[in-house]
Amino acid sequence: MFTVLSAALMVVDARLTVLQPLRSQLGLIVEPVYWFGRLPVTLWDSATQELSSRSDLAAENEKLKAESLMMQRRLQKLAALTEQNVRLRELLNSSALVDDDVLATELIGIDPNPFTHRILIDKGAKDGVLLGQPVLDARGLMGQVVEVMPYTSRVLLLTDTTHSIPVQVNRNGLRAIATGTGNPERLELRHVADTADIKEGDLLLSSGLGQRFPAGYPVAVVTEVIHDSGQPFAIVRAMPTANLNRSRYMLLVFTDPRTPEQRASDSAEAQEAVDRQSLEQSPHSSAVPAAQSDAPATSSTTAAEPGQ
Repeated sequence: MFTVLSAALMVVDARLTVLQPLRSQLGLIVEPVYWFGRLPVTLWDSATQELSSRSDLAAENEKLKAESLMMQRRLQKLAALTEQNVRLRELLNSSALVDDDVLATELIGIDPNPFTHRILIDKGAKDGVLLGQPVLDARGLMGQVVEVMPYTSRVLLLTDTTHSIPVQVNRNGLRAIATGTGNPERLELRHVADTADIKEGDLLLSSGLGQRFPAGYPVAVVTEVIHDSGQPFAIVRAMPTANLNRSRYMLLVFTDPRTPEQRASDSAEAQEAVDRQSLEQSPHSSAVPAAQSDAPATSSTTAAEPGQ
């Protein structure tokens, strides 16, 4: 009986549309069963996609942060290079100043001593960090490495009372020494003559003297200049350009160990080698124009003889 009924239903369904509403209702009832059957696969695919998306976004975010630090570091040098070009200074090592090798690092600890301005970074001797290596963030110099461990290093900030850095005024090249005050938002310039040409808003750059910090990086901005006619030196205060209390990602700068004289000598030798090579590669090209220039002279001389 069921076999006959099934055969009859198949014939009716194939030739007529009477059972179409019934098929739709049965599909509506069976749909939850299909949904529950696909649920484990759907959840697994969603979880896998979510985890992969998060890891990709995290990796891309870290890469973009490092690239942002690199680009902002390059922009820091534009003010110094522009001012030096205006003063017609010969920048024999300008390309080396802009293209120093750097290594991105992250802050992992702060010295709890309130009278010491030191931080801990996640790069050490295994990463090539050197004692005395300069450290900067996206806005300017922060300090230098004073202790190197295998996987971490300790950095002394510019505002520490034991730290000093030679600087120069970007506007006119006036040299001075900036020392830490213990205040994370203030530096002081010591022994600046009362008649010195320095004023509020002047940008202070690292002068490169002492061969510890590379030249041309922003250090601070002058915020106060106090003149006292009874004192030989003015009181000059400045605010660091770097975010000493807020920066989490920093750069370690690997400077060229050569002296300016060595860099100039190497550059001159390289230029001489290039000129010598260019002359050796084109000996015939210089001979051809000479031969061409001799031809008219010979013809003119020959033509002049009959006239005489």
